[in-house]
Amino acid sequence: MRRRMVSLCLLLVDAAIVAFVPFIALYLRFEGTVDNRYFELIFKYLPEIVLIRLAIFYLFGLYQRLWRYASIHELLGIIFAVTISSLVISVYMNIISANIPRSISIISWLLVIILVGASRLFIRILHFIRQKQQEESSHILIVGAGDAGAMIAREINQRYCDTKKLIGFIDDDKYKHNQMLFGVKILGDSQDITPIAAKYKVNEIIIAIPSLSGSQLREIIRGCKKTGCTVKIVPGIYELMEGKVTVNQLRDVDLEDLLRREPVTLDLEQIASCLTGKRVLITGAGGSIGSELCRQIAKLSPSELALLGKGENSIYEIDRELREKYSGLTIKPIIADVRDKNRINDIFTRLKPEVIFHAAAHKHVPLMESQPVEAVRNNIFGTKTVAEAADKAGTGIFIMISTDKAVNPTSVMGATKRVAELVIQNINSVSNTRFAAVRFGNVLGSRGSVVPLFKKQIAKGGPITITHPDMKRYFMTIPEATQLVLQAGTLASGGEVFVLDMGEPVKIVDMASDLIELSGLERGQDIEIKFTGLRPGEKLFEELLTAEEGTTSTKHEKIFVANLKSVDVQQFQMGLEDLRRASSSEEIISILGKLVPSYYKAREKYCDVCINTAKSDVKVDPTGVPVQQQAEHTFAS
Repeated sequence: MRRRMVSLCLLLVDAAIVAFVPFIALYLRFEGTVDNRYFELIFKYLPEIVLIRLAIFYLFGLYQRLWRYASIHELLGIIFAVTISSLVISVYMNIISANIPRSISIISWLLVIILVGASRLFIRILHFIRQKQQEESSHILIVGAGDAGAMIAREINQRYCDTKKLIGFIDDDKYKHNQMLFGVKILGDSQDITPIAAKYKVNEIIIAIPSLSGSQLREIIRGCKKTGCTVKIVPGIYELMEGKVTVNQLRDVDLEDLLRREPVTLDLEQIASCLTGKRVLITGAGGSIGSELCRQIAKLSPSELALLGKGENSIYEIDRELREKYSGLTIKPIIADVRDKNRINDIFTRLKPEVIFHAAAHKHVPLMESQPVEAVRNNIFGTKTVAEAADKAGTGIFIMISTDKAVNPTSVMGATKRVAELVIQNINSVSNTRFAAVRFGNVLGSRGSVVPLFKKQIAKGGPITITHPDMKRYFMTIPEATQLVLQAGTLASGGEVFVLDMGEPVKIVDMASDLIELSGLERGQDIEIKFTGLRPGEKLFEELLTAEEGTTSTKHEKIFVANLKSVDVQQFQMGLEDLRRASSSEEIISILGKLVPSYYKAREKYCDVCINTAKSDVKVDPTGVPVQQQAEHTFAS
């Protein structure tokens, strides 16, 4: 059908050329001054001229050739067809005694050859251009024939048709197989990715199923990697909260995708009622959790959003980002140290925040282990300063970000965060402000976390260093953690330590192996993994609750309340005063052990192992520096 249409178009083009050429020849022969009788003769015999030309063209097969592959042979065919048709027309004109100059026939012969040849050359050039575009364009295979896949396919067809060619879809729903979607077929299921990619010369695969679990996605990616194609992915649920999927949102597969957790259901109306139109202040606003809290809260239109932090660059970055995106929002960037009591009191007196999220803290376990004075000043007394200022300012809700390392702490950092929880619980008992803490594990991609570190080590060619082959950690994505923190804030009645459902712990070795594979490399062959031994303060396994504590469920399926033991308020206050006066690390650790009895027991259990391992298992990295002395070379909690 398509070939017939092309032949018909060529026939019409040739008819136009043959019809106009005699008049052009007359014009050229008489240099623009043509006797009307010649025009009348041409008009009179034009149907015969056109019919003769086209009939001979047809006999010479000019409408049965694949002109996109035209060569010298096809050009000779045109010359012969035009020459024979010109001779026939000349003989015919002589028979009917049409008095037309012979030079007109010669000029017409030359013009027809040029114009008909040019029309065929145009087809050859057009095909060459299209072929070049197809060679340069990406052949796309979309995994997932659902809403996200349909959105991506529609955009490819509408906006990227010159650079991307959609080959088809992959979907595990058997009912969809061989059905058409946007003009292409659903070719098979995820088991067929490799043969389909080879058959259709696919060079880019797009995974367009945002709801896939980590294990399902890992299986699909294994199949995609066998094809050698570029693999892109539609962002997960947390990255798609704002609307439809676009091609611009596609990105390379990352570790967060492989660890996908079930989507969290949020009561957005309840969260909005606590934040919309309120004056909100966030400490540590430039950090990983703090900055994401800023982004999430900005969507809910608070009357004022104060960004408090000690690092000017990080505060500047989040301030600029929010101003570009939320031009109508009142944003107040504040550079201040949470340990500066006078400065914090002055800020809170002026701003009178109604909701506070306290995310400022020292979180790096090895660094705080060697500098307990700083951990105590920032994590305990910084929290105390902010909490007391919130009480004086009449703040309605105060939420502190805590950590799973506060449970049976073996590290100074964990112990100080547990004391910080006790601080806000103690203040809550005498304040009209509702104080609460939210406890969760590690977040992927946060500053000092394992993922950026492993990526740097892979970029250097390895090795990846891990303290122990059995080390496990709980992980959440930053958006998921912050959304649950906001939800927990709506559940706070005062004094709670909320615990987030972190799912199953993940082996750090498995994470490292996944990252190596995502980088297109092989463990052991391209990148080695070395184990350096536990460091003081580190655990093999983190705990979200102690056996003695237990939990109480809340209205939200992924948020629980820890049943913590009460403490003697008087003794606690005396312990804080002792901490304030303490100057040596030994004295600080001793006082922390009295404030958090489980700290001593857990520390004795773990630290002997850590110290012995550190002495016996010190490895040297390629620079010649002992790995145990390099905080950046080992797992940073």
